[in-house]
Amino acid sequence: MTTATWLLGGDLPIHRLGYGAMRLCAQPGNFGPYPDWEGGKRLLRRAVELGVDFIDTAHPYGPGWNEELIADALAPYPPRVIVTTKGGVEKTAPDKIFSDGSRASLRRFCEGSLRRLKLERIELYQLHRPDPNVPFAESVGALAELRAEGKIRHVGLSNVTLAQVQEAQTVVPIASVQNRYNLNERDDDPVLDYCAQQQIAYLPWGPLAAKPFAPEAPLAKASGPLAQIAGELSATTGQVALAWLLRRSPNIILIPGTTSIAHLEENLGAGKIHLGDEHFATLSGT
Repeated sequence: MTTATWLLGGDLPIHRLGYGAMRLCAQPGNFGPYPDWEGGKRLLRRAVELGVDFIDTAHPYGPGWNEELIADALAPYPPRVIVTTKGGVEKTAPDKIFSDGSRASLRRFCEGSLRRLKLERIELYQLHRPDPNVPFAESVGALAELRAEGKIRHVGLSNVTLAQVQEAQTVVPIASVQNRYNLNERDDDPVLDYCAQQQIAYLPWGPLAAKPFAPEAPLAKASGPLAQIAGELSATTGQVALAWLLRRSPNIILIPGTTSIAHLEENLGAGKIHLGDEHFATLSGT
């Protein structure tokens, strides 16, 4: 894999092509342990072999089972491999998901993740989504407390607005933002650009435009200019869509997910694609 690196939180170098582990759970709804447990371990180990040093998960993936699978595959973790997880969402069934951003719950989520991941400290811990029933600053403050106690190193946010990013910065330094963004869905441009200015990593979820719980990724089977450019570059449309994100902004860290080693290798191949000015402008619509 040949991609540049990003200094997460100003002190943790990571490659800009990582891996999102969400799909390594039972279906539907990423609920329950991954049926091919040994296959999941092989995939995670192959990702690390290929240079992936940033793996994204969350407490509700399973819930908990995804974190346990990662630990089973990789703990004790190779040097410089970072596993980031999230708290603030509870899942009691495949279709029953709700926010829970209270101080007590965030502490419980974080301490549970520490145990399952077999870590003494989580290098990046993200608020999964704001809880409409809890003041946003209170939820962020809970993560600031965990950071002060040494249970997490850096604080991140997910599914937030620009105003919420700015509010969180008044409470604790913010190292990352994880929002939905891809070639087809760019409403989050203002948040992405602000994060770039602030040296905050931006982790776009849905980088190939797949919908939650849906196996199809539209940008992996796209037609039109994306397919034409992919043909010119001897690449897949998915690879070009990921390469566009890498070119879009230097603070973008990609975490595409897959359950296939072949697809994993294809995704990581996006780091070798040089997207020239003309191709980038065509895809950007400029």
